[in-house]
This record gives sequence, C-alpha cells and structure tokens, in this order.
Amino acid sequence: MEREGSGYDKMYETLLSNGKQVPIPFEGDDRVTVTIKKHIIKTEVVKLVSRANEEFQLRQKEIICLGLVAQHTSLSATEFSRVLNLPQQNAIRDWLGRLPELGIINSKGKTKGVEYFINPEFLQKLDFKGKTSLKKIETHRLRELIYQDVSTYPKSSIGDIHQRIGTEIPYRKLKAQLYDMLEIGELNSIGKLKGRKYFIDKTT
Repeated sequence: MEREGSGYDKMYETLLSNGKQVPIPFEGDDRVTVTIKKHIIKTEVVKLVSRANEEFQLRQKEIICLGLVAQHTSLSATEFSRVLNLPQQNAIRDWLGRLPELGIINSKGKTKGVEYFINPEFLQKLDFKGKTSLKKIETHRLRELIYQDVSTYPKSSIGDIHQRIGTEIPYRKLKAQLYDMLEIGELNSIGKLKGRKYFIDKTT
C-alpha cells in the first residue's frame, strides 16, 4: 500500500480491467470485509481496457471508469456516483479524466440525467465484439417499442412490459416514458402504484 486507501483503488483497477465485478464491502461491528469474485462478467472488456491502456497509457481512475462503463454498456451520473461512492456529481469528471477528450467515452443528457457510454467509433476502431444492447435506446425508439408492446398485450404492468421489450433497458427510463405517454394521451392506464396496468384506447 503506497498510502491509505490506495489499495482499495488498486482492487477496483485490477478487477475491472480484467472484466470482473467490483469488490463488495461489508461493514461489521468491529471489522470491514471485502468479497472479491473471480467470475469474469464480460471477457470482451479485458480486450477493450487493455487496448485503450496500451494506446493512451491510462491513469488508474480512467481505467476504473472505462471498465465500469464497458461492463454496464452505459452508466448514468447517479449510478456512477453510487458505484464509486462519490460525494458529488462534479467528482465524476475528475474520475473520467481524459477519457472524453481522447474520444473513448461519450455522454448525453444534462445534470443527473447524464449517461456515459463507450464511443461507438472507438469500438469500431478496436473491432470490438461486444453484444448489442438496448440500454442506450433512443427515446423515440423506446416509445415505439412500448406502444407496439402495449398494443399487442393490453392491460400490462410495467414489469410485464419491461420483461418483453428488454430488461437491459433501465427501469427508470421505461417508467419515465410510460408517464410521458400517459400525459400526452398515447397510453391509458387503470389501477394505481404497483397495480397499474397500461393499455391503448383505440376508440378515440
């Protein structure tokens, strides 16, 4: 350990650069234990981080951020702060370091709604073979998916819709679009809270 706390950052760096899950801490009455899982979540992340580090000589925090975003396909500012236990959103920029200006990580949205994702051009450059994901689906495409799903399966709960159109889509994003579609009249609903069901009124 070079200084207090540096060993924990080193665990994050080593695990994420090898496509593994972040360490899981547990605080007991008189001790703190950390669980490190050996299972590799995404093998393709190893290649991505290795190639990026080879080309740009990434700093420790940049490697941690790149590994996190690559594992999750995209991360919101809120998720970033939660995973890294950052005290404020501005700290994310310090952790990202040069990744945005190097064209490795892009972002979209504002304030707490900012989402970070790997630059598609950088992935093409590396001939990255990751799986296609709906996590970064554009709003208009998500709305079309919702509309088609509810049209086919009327009076569906948000959980049912989520399962059918893709659980990799963030739940909060799906929920926000359902509410927006209710407000403008694209969808109708019955019930409240967890019992709410969505349908399309085809009589109007």
